[in-house]
Amino acid sequence: MAASVGAPAPDFQCADSAGKTRALSEFKGKTVVLEWTNRLCPFVKKHYDAGNMQALQKKYGGQGVVWLSVVSSAPGNQGYVTAPEAEQHVKAVGAAPTAVLLDPDGKVGHLYGAQTTPHLFVIDGAGKVAYAGAIDDKSSTNAADVKGARNYVADALDALKSGKAVPTASTRAYGCGVKY
Repeated sequence: MAASVGAPAPDFQCADSAGKTRALSEFKGKTVVLEWTNRLCPFVKKHYDAGNMQALQKKYGGQGVVWLSVVSSAPGNQGYVTAPEAEQHVKAVGAAPTAVLLDPDGKVGHLYGAQTTPHLFVIDGAGKVAYAGAIDDKSSTNAADVKGARNYVADALDALKSGKAVPTASTRAYGCGVKY
């Protein structure tokens, strides 16, 4: 069963690229973003090449939001990375997630129903899914489309910060299929 907006976010345990076991429950009371990613997916590359994903990670991380990038690609499939490869990629692209979760068995991805890269979930401080879906409204691989796109994740995080309802709580995610 996939995570659904308004429902409690499913807890999980997963190793991160630094070798630490992380659990959603360790961030209780905080806003959390789960970003499914695949460094080889052109839709993901669009957001990293444009500096969009890194800017979001830095801006909201600076406001206390926990940002977890999740790699659910299975060994032998596109996007699979080892811990050192994940660490190197974060440095190479100037990313700033709180942690990169390595989910090669797809348990976390299936728990949330992650279908694409990128696929994003925003979890509010009460532990409920506040947003699920696409990063924005421009489902292309063109980095120039980032400018002028409506960023649903930023909208959700800004609304939560100001105590308002998330304006668009669910959208259809776009991108490459998760390589389970």
